[in-house]
Amino acid sequence: MKKVSVIIPVYNAENYVAYTLQSLLDQTYKNFEAIIIDDGSPDNSIELCKSFLDPRIKIVQQANRGLPGARNTGIRHATGDYLSFLDADDLWLPNKLEKHVEHLNNSPEVGISFSYSAFIDGEGNYTGMYQIPRKICDITPPYVLCRNPVSNGSCAVIRRETFEDIKFQDNLYGLEEDFYFDESFRQAEDLECWTRIAAHTDWKLEGIPEVLTLYRVNSGGLSANALNQLQALERVIDKSCKSAPEVLGPYKSLATAYCMRYVARRAVTLRDGSLAVDMVNQAMKTDWRILAEEPQRTVLTLFAAYLLKVTPEPLYKRVEALAFKATSANQSRKIPIQNRTAI
Repeated sequence: MKKVSVIIPVYNAENYVAYTLQSLLDQTYKNFEAIIIDDGSPDNSIELCKSFLDPRIKIVQQANRGLPGARNTGIRHATGDYLSFLDADDLWLPNKLEKHVEHLNNSPEVGISFSYSAFIDGEGNYTGMYQIPRKICDITPPYVLCRNPVSNGSCAVIRRETFEDIKFQDNLYGLEEDFYFDESFRQAEDLECWTRIAAHTDWKLEGIPEVLTLYRVNSGGLSANALNQLQALERVIDKSCKSAPEVLGPYKSLATAYCMRYVARRAVTLRDGSLAVDMVNQAMKTDWRILAEEPQRTVLTLFAAYLLKVTPEPLYKRVEALAFKATSANQSRKIPIQNRTAI
């Protein structure tokens, strides 16, 4: 029976981490270890973790190194055949590990197994929205860079050999260590890692067409944060295209356009009409292929951005509510009925 190492970076997560750990302990697949990385958390998170007395739980403490640094430390301590990351505010459905272990056991060419995700709010309630990648098989390196089908950091279960094939050594903290995630990225580090795996190894990325991850979204936020994320994504695109110019170079402008469209959609959520219009216009100018490849989503983003900018707030809220309901219903139809009832 394959062992799974579940790496849980913890920093300022006292409101959520107990629920996260419980969702792990409730897994139907029991052969796992939980490696909690105390990334210099200043709150009560680690005391809450210590209240769980399960012998499969191990706590590793370190000075703050950020999310990629915590994940790297977790990988170094992991003893499992398969590795996974569970962010300290996200949740897993009980059969998640069972499904991914079965997938990886039956698909020796797959290095990264991922799933659909459902969004939950700060209280753990379902929002009615999902992350459903357009493609879950036959995934190419350019598609990973442009569309990141893995979607979020709590979604994937990875074969250990996959990380071994991309590790590199460096001395960032006075000691030569193995690295897997690039710690120069404090945002978009997932995309950088998945793209490196896709472009520089023979491992496949493949998804399970079920919601198995519950991804917590923050209802707050600032437009400045969205722009910071765009800068991080553009850095990932630049690094990835330079490292694999023949494979990824022709897609640099397209990947950038998708990132700009993403920020436009984020700006719509934040009710920043000016930023939304600016970003979606820049996306169209940067590479028109986003319209050819995903016409519906691109046109809807364009429409939402301009509607937000010119429509009085009360009317916009009514239109937004109708659009949300329609989108939620459309996404639900893509999820198997038995999985829908389990969420």
